[in-house]
Amino acid sequence: MPFVDDQHYLYPRSASSDLTPNDTQKVTLIVAGCYVIAIAILWHVPFLSWIIYPFKLLTVGFHEMSHAIAGMLTCATIHSIELDPDEGGETRMSGGIPWISLPAGYLGSSFIGACLIACGFDTNASKVACLVLAVFFLFTLWWAKKNWLSWVLILGMSGLIVMFWFIDGGVALRYFVLFMGVMSDLYVIWDVIDDTIERKVNNSDASAFARICGCFPSQVWGVIWLIIAIIFFGAGVLVGIVAFKESAAQQQQDASHFLPVPGSSGAGPGVPIPTFLLITVTAFAWDILA
Repeated sequence: MPFVDDQHYLYPRSASSDLTPNDTQKVTLIVAGCYVIAIAILWHVPFLSWIIYPFKLLTVGFHEMSHAIAGMLTCATIHSIELDPDEGGETRMSGGIPWISLPAGYLGSSFIGACLIACGFDTNASKVACLVLAVFFLFTLWWAKKNWLSWVLILGMSGLIVMFWFIDGGVALRYFVLFMGVMSDLYVIWDVIDDTIERKVNNSDASAFARICGCFPSQVWGVIWLIIAIIFFGAGVLVGIVAFKESAAQQQQDASHFLPVPGSSGAGPGVPIPTFLLITVTAFAWDILA
């Protein structure tokens, strides 16, 4: 009779069990739902909108960064990225493929939001997401040149990431990453509706894209991008539920051995990763501005 090692035997899982959230994921979904409600209120109520003003600018930064990355991948020359206090932005580039770089703003930022939402279901995944964001921040700082608002925003967000990394072994970081993801996707949805569907803005991405393609008016492209953004939002939630089934206790144990905070049982000697990232970004900023 053959010997079967039950500890290493792979048992099949049904789709329904994969898509059923556990207790930790239910808490994450509730928090995400509260984020949606809070952001919707703060975004549209005068005076209260200042509470999330820095995060509005962050979502605009994701939008412009997506334009720049798409341009870079299509061999465009990126001249600069600019953010302005009125929650607008502009990416100056020459060359490349406009019918790829133009929709990349909304689609790219909604994809970034979906990835952050998925990573927001797991502490270690949130740490990895912040490392990737740090690389994107460095590219943005390089392209931002002398745009002071971009520098202040990115340095401030880097400081928040470091602070939340140190709180409760990275648990606070997980909810911060989830918040940035929800914020980014909601920005895409509301901005597309506002600039393209409800009212036609001639200098919007959809209007420029419609002039290049010529197949549909800008409102149609806006609806298409809106549908894609909603799909990305839902996909981020589903990926988080399917991929990260660990309980809160398991996540805390795993996080104590993966890029742990200083002073924890899993921390080793040397400069901690979050502090190193903040020092790197600050030194990079000083070197460019000098």
